[in-house]
Amino acid sequence: MHKNPHRVALSYNLVRSSSSEDRVLHPLFQMLDAVERRGSISAAARTLGLSYRHVWGELKRWEEEFDRLLIVWEKGQRARLTEFGQKLLWAERHAQSRLAPQISALRADLESAFGMAFDDRAHVLPVTASHDDAFSHFRTYAQGQGLFLDLRFSGSGDALSALVEGRASLAGFHFPAPNQVDERIRASLLEQFRGIVGQSHLHAVAFCSRSVGFIVEAGNPLKIRGLDDLLTGRYRFVNRPSGTGTRMFLDTWLVHHGKTGKDCKGYRYEEPSHAAVAEAVRNGAADLGLGLSFVAHARGLGFVPLFEEEYWLAYRTDGLSESGLSLLLNLITQQEWSQSLENLFGYRVMPSSSGTALSNVLL
Repeated sequence: MHKNPHRVALSYNLVRSSSSEDRVLHPLFQMLDAVERRGSISAAARTLGLSYRHVWGELKRWEEEFDRLLIVWEKGQRARLTEFGQKLLWAERHAQSRLAPQISALRADLESAFGMAFDDRAHVLPVTASHDDAFSHFRTYAQGQGLFLDLRFSGSGDALSALVEGRASLAGFHFPAPNQVDERIRASLLEQFRGIVGQSHLHAVAFCSRSVGFIVEAGNPLKIRGLDDLLTGRYRFVNRPSGTGTRMFLDTWLVHHGKTGKDCKGYRYEEPSHAAVAEAVRNGAADLGLGLSFVAHARGLGFVPLFEEEYWLAYRTDGLSESGLSLLLNLITQQEWSQSLENLFGYRVMPSSSGTALSNVLL
């Protein structure tokens, strides 16, 4: 393989916008994406709010840097990316999808730091949570209300461990809703969570309900129907890492069927997030992966619904005096946030349960 002489240097900007993407933006890839979508240099420039001269000059400069053509355009024809340009853009999109949770957490760290520096009224709340798109949206919503979530994504089990050990004030975790899966499997999962929590005096509040299933190719050409398809040996599966709620469910499901990961083709192939699982399916590296309907819908992929699951936020009862936690518990019950949540594909509002003992939730 040809050695790449280029290296990556990261940077960030402070902007006044109330929202931004969980991406590390680079002008070259923004220009390539705009040209691919709009079909001309001038249209791409208008989309980006730049001059034609600037975009054309930057593309030529990068072509000289790479010593390769990026764009092919002829008079009267749509501008299109060269094969090299397409590969560059694919590589950037692939990397962004895999790194989205880490980038999101990094942006949250920076925002919380500057939030404290610039706003005396701002509150910062350390949170460790299983990755969830609705929670990412809530973070943006909360920021507008003066609450900065110092958010770190991890598996459900790891999130609860962080809360028990005092490394977080709030932990996000999930498990199947009642009557959605074999109750023996659900009971086993809850027992595992009880083992992590131990005798800690924690409370919890219901955050959302979300649809879980197999992310597959658009149109589901392989006719995948359910969990039993994992054991046929016909389909390439993409998994989540140990410690995530999704992986805990699958491991438990296999045990209750007298099977192990060795009986599932691709079980050792892991991706760090639902978005990365979807990308693996989209680029043909896998045939199916367990994930959220929101993620599949957002990427134009197929989805085979399997069950509904509940996403909960656990917290210490002795932390209720913290203004940040009190504000969060108030915000998630606001009608404005409930309407925003209902507008997210595959998500539903759960009945308010603030103050519920975590031990009762895990029964």
